[in-house]
This record gives sequence, structure tokens and C-alpha cells, in this order.
Amino acid sequence: MITMAPPTPSRRDTAVPQQPPAGDGPAAPRPGREAPRPDVPGDPVDCQVPLAADTAAASQARAFLRALIGAWGLPVDVDIVLLLASELVANAVTHTSEGAPADGAGDRAVTMTVRCARGKLRVEVHDGSRSMPVPAPLRADDDAENGRGLMLVDALAAEWGFYRTPGGKVVYFTLPFDAEAW
Repeated sequence: MITMAPPTPSRRDTAVPQQPPAGDGPAAPRPGREAPRPDVPGDPVDCQVPLAADTAAASQARAFLRALIGAWGLPVDVDIVLLLASELVANAVTHTSEGAPADGAGDRAVTMTVRCARGKLRVEVHDGSRSMPVPAPLRADDDAENGRGLMLVDALAAEWGFYRTPGGKVVYFTLPFDAEAW
């Protein structure tokens, strides 16, 4: 399902974690530094992490999500979360760099926000590009080198969508928690 309207605003119950240390990318969540795990499936918590606006971003996002899902004990399919987040982050990096002015000025930041609320996980990827995603046709050419990422997101996410922001756009997906595992 593609949802293009922005989500309704919600309150943040936690502060954004501190900036990760310089080096290999975002720090993995550690006790005392990450947003707390929700006590019940309806308690909203979120966490935000800046990502490099380069080819390392998808790897950073996967490492952060794997650690966060483990630390929060979220009942979701980790492999699907990592795959979908990788697709959105790779698209954000590609389109943010394509939209950057030739002089290198402009907002090339990519940020990932992870939110748990109402029994589902929501992953948002924020970037500085004003170009909105174009949902791919249901079938990509066999020899096409790209164009399948959003097809995967559409097939595997419970919901996904995008909306403009003052600095660019957000593309997101949601996955429900496994109620039996919670």
C-alpha cells in the first residue's frame, strides 16, 4: 500500500540520542544512550541517527537497526527490516547526490528515524532531495540495473509512503510487530 500523505504528528517521548562518535558510523545503541524500549506495544519511542551521504550509509543503517532491534527486543523480522531500510537509504544517497549542486553546496544529509508505536515499527529515511520517489512498474526489465527497490518495499512492507519536508523529503515503511512474540 502506498500512502503519500504525511503521518499525523505525534509527541516524542524520548530525546534523540547523542551524535555518534567519529569513525565507522553511527554508534550501536547501548544501555543509557538509546531511547528506552517500549514497555507495552502502544508506548511510542523513537530514535534518530545521522548517516553518511555516501555508499557506506546503507551498511551503517543495517548495523544500527540490527543493534537497535536486539536492544529493544522488537518482535519483527530483522532480515526484512534490514532489506527495506537498505533500499530506502541507498535511494536517498543516490538521489541526494544527484540533486546536489555542482559546487557541492546544499543539504546532502541523510537521517534515519526509527519509531515504535501502536504495535508496529516505522523506519523513516530523511534526505535533502526534492525529487519524490516514482513507484516502479509491477515488473522491471530483466536487464535493468535498478528499479526493483521500491517493488520490494511495496511487496514486503505493511505500509510505505513519502512526503515533502522543508529540507527535502521523507520515505518510510512500517512493519507490524509479531503479537505472539511480544
